[in-house]
Amino acid sequence: MTSLFTAILPIPTYQILLLLLISTFALLFGKIRFALLVNYAFSLYWAYFFNRENLLGSGHAGSGFYIFLYFGFGLVVFLLAVVGFLFGHEK
Repeated sequence: MTSLFTAILPIPTYQILLLLLISTFALLFGKIRFALLVNYAFSLYWAYFFNRENLLGSGHAGSGFYIFLYFGFGLVVFLLAVVGFLFGHEK
C-alpha cells in the first residue's frame, strides 16, 4: 500500500482534470461509449507520446519497429472500438 502513496505520476494535472471533465460530462449526458473512448485515447497518449522517453529509455533513437508496433496496435484497438460502438446495438 505504501507504493501507491510514494508513486510519482508524471502526468500534468491539467490533463488529468481535462480527462475528468470530459468523462464526467459524457457520463452525465449518457454517452458511456464516448467516455470509454476518451479514457482510452488519453491512456494511449500518456503511454506513447507523453512518456515516450520512459517507454523507450534515454538511449534509443525513437524509430524502432516495436514503437510503431505498439502505437499501431493501440490505434487499431481504438478504431475497432469506434466501429464497434457505432454499429453495435444496446439492449
